[in-house]
This record gives sequence, C-alpha cells and structure tokens, in this order.
Amino acid sequence: MQCHAQLSSTFYDLTCPNSLNTIRTSVRQAVSRERRMAASLIRLHFHDCFVQGCDASILLDETPTIVSEKTALPNLGSVRGFGIIEDAKRELEKTCPGVVSCADILAVAARYASTLVGGLSWIVKLGRRNSTTASHTLAETDLLGHFDPLTRIISGFANKGLSTRDMVALSGAHSIGQAQCFLFRDRIYSNESDIDARFASSRKRQCPQEDQNGNLAPLDLVTPNQLDNNYFNNLSQRKGLLQSDQALLSGGSTDNIVLEYSNIPRAFASDFTAATNRMGDISPITGSNGIIKK
Repeated sequence: MQCHAQLSSTFYDLTCPNSLNTIRTSVRQAVSRERRMAASLIRLHFHDCFVQGCDASILLDETPTIVSEKTALPNLGSVRGFGIIEDAKRELEKTCPGVVSCADILAVAARYASTLVGGLSWIVKLGRRNSTTASHTLAETDLLGHFDPLTRIISGFANKGLSTRDMVALSGAHSIGQAQCFLFRDRIYSNESDIDARFASSRKRQCPQEDQNGNLAPLDLVTPNQLDNNYFNNLSQRKGLLQSDQALLSGGSTDNIVLEYSNIPRAFASDFTAATNRMGDISPITGSNGIIKK
C-alpha cells in the first residue's frame, strides 16, 4: 500500500530548485483571495490520495477512455481548488518544463495551505508521478461519506494503511472549511441527544428543512479560518456540524483521542502533521511509471 523508498524531500533540489517557492506563491495568493481555499486544497489532496493513491488522478477530466473522479458523488459539486493547482503547474512549466508532477503539487499545496491558516507544517516527500487513469468507481467506494458510521470510517482509513489515531487527527482538518446545508440538515433537525440544542437552532437559520441545499456553514463556528484543535473542543460540547464528526465522540473507541486533542493542542498538531505525511505515502507512482504532465 505504501512506498517510502523512492520519495525524498530533496527530489527537485537539482532539477527545479525553486519549485516549492513557486507552489507556495500560488497557494498564498489563492488563500489571500479566499480563506476557504486552504481547506479546499487540503481536502483535494486527501481525495486524491484515497483513490488509487497520491497520483493526481482526481485532476483528470472526462475523456472517451476516462470516467473522471470529479463526477463521483463524494466530489461532485464540492471538491474545488483545481485552478490553483493548474496555476502552480503553469508557473513551474516556465522554469522547469516537464519536471514537477501534479501529484507532488497537490501534496505541497496542502502543506502550504495548512501553514497559512494555522502554522501546521511538515516535510513533504517528493518524487510522485501522475497517473494516466482515474477511477470513478473507487472514488464512489473509497471516499468516506459524512453519514458513515464510525466503524466504516475506521475501516476505510485502515484500508489505506492509516491508523484510528491517524483518522481522528486528519478529521481535525474540519477545523476549517464549510459544509453545505444538505450534509448536516438531518443532524440539526434530529432532536437527538448528541447535538447541542442551541447549536442546532443557530444552524437552522441558514439551513431550512427544505430547499437551499447549497447554503454554507462553517465546520467550526469559533475559529472557522484557523486550523487548530478547536474542532475537538466543539465535539466535546456536542457541536460537531456533521454526523461523521460527532461520531468521533459518541462513546466509542475514539473518545479518548478526541479528548486528548481537545486538552492538548500540541498533541493534535504533532499527530496531524505526521498523519498527513503518512497519507501522502499512499501508493505513489514513482520511477519510470506514470507521467509528468507538461
């Protein structure tokens, strides 16, 4: 499942020494225009890695021979940031044509997006190559849904070589970004005991029981533009916006991890960066396999 040997943080030091700065500039400009884009770029990397590995297959458009992952239900109308990756690639082609892969751009962009909204950073290993194929089918089955039970979420991450602790840490990315009304409507109108009544009432103002499916709400009301551990504080107060978020603190095997991250910000920061790096190791295409798009 994972391949560490051929990936290296110094992969482009000789062939494209300014590559990281070029990607950082594109990401910084995008996030300065729209803070939400940081969350979108982190999610784009995640949705790429969970389907066929970190191979940029999520970027491939529909062709007579490719059924794009972009149209799979977990991605359709919600995954964004493609233009930022294209901008970075365009700039890289001016100085290093045919050298830096889009798969690596996705990984580096996620890192810089994180640093811009909270300072969490990690050393990105590089050397991935791009896939020539996509898998709409795997995008439908391997990308986890916001209504999935905890057992399904844990097994979905385990299938990618990631531990339960990795999963909880990576879920902390929901400290930033927004969700569409139709994804949390059932939860806020459920009157269940696992949601704070005042929190539910406040969310109902922008999410009526019918229509306005695309209305957005921040995943974290308190620090919506800061990647921090407040997401876990929200869960401890029964203020997780999505059902799959609150499931992490529902009397199950992940409760202790959530409470640890809520109480110890440094533990979350350390585990989030380590887990994101491990996610970036999922089934990369290396060596002479795959392609480098020009």
